[in-house]
Amino acid sequence: MSVIVLTSETLIGTPATGNIEYNGQFFGTDSNASRAQMQRITQGTAVASTSGTSIDFTGLPAWVKRITVMFNGVSTSSTSPYQIQLGAGSIDTASYITSCTSIQSAAASSQSGTTGFYITTSANMGAASSLYGNIAFSLLGSNTWTGTGAFGRETGSNTMFFSAGVKALSGTLDRVRITTVNGTDTFDAGSINILYEG
Repeated sequence: MSVIVLTSETLIGTPATGNIEYNGQFFGTDSNASRAQMQRITQGTAVASTSGTSIDFTGLPAWVKRITVMFNGVSTSSTSPYQIQLGAGSIDTASYITSCTSIQSAAASSQSGTTGFYITTSANMGAASSLYGNIAFSLLGSNTWTGTGAFGRETGSNTMFFSAGVKALSGTLDRVRITTVNGTDTFDAGSINILYEG
C-alpha cells in the first residue's frame, strides 16, 4: 500500500517504494534509493491580445519541459502570419525550422519560415479573423524544442491551420513571444494564455 507524506519545510528521509512527498512540489519514488520530481501543470495569467505588436510570457522556471500556448479569439490589424518565438534570456529570432499548412474549403496553402514557429499562413488569414486553438512545445533535449499546433479561423471559409517545427536554443528556455512575421501588425481582439509543466 502506498504512503502519502505531507511536509511544508523539508523532505523526509529516503522514502519507501511508492511514497509521494510534498514540499511545494510532488515527488515520486520507484525504489528506496531514487526520487523523481514531478511538476504539476501550471496555468499562466491570461493576457488580452487587444493592443501591441507582441505578447510575452517571461520568467518560466528552469524545470519546464512542455509549454502550451492557447488562443481565444485572437486577431490582428492585417494579414501577416502569426508566429511564436522562444528565448533563453532574450527572444531568439533566427534559425527556426518551421512550416504551416492552411486548409480552406478543400484548397491548401503552405508556408515555411526561420524567424519563429509559424502558426498561420498569409494566404488564408485576413485582418479581423478570429483565431482559436493551441500549440504545444516539448523539450527534446539539449535545449532543443519541438512544436506542433492546430488553429481554426472563425471568419472565412472554415479555415484550419496546422503547424510543426523545431528550434535549438543556446540556453534554458525562460520566455515565449507571440507576434507576427512582419512585426508591425497590432493585436486587436481576444486573449492568450499558457500552460507549463515539468
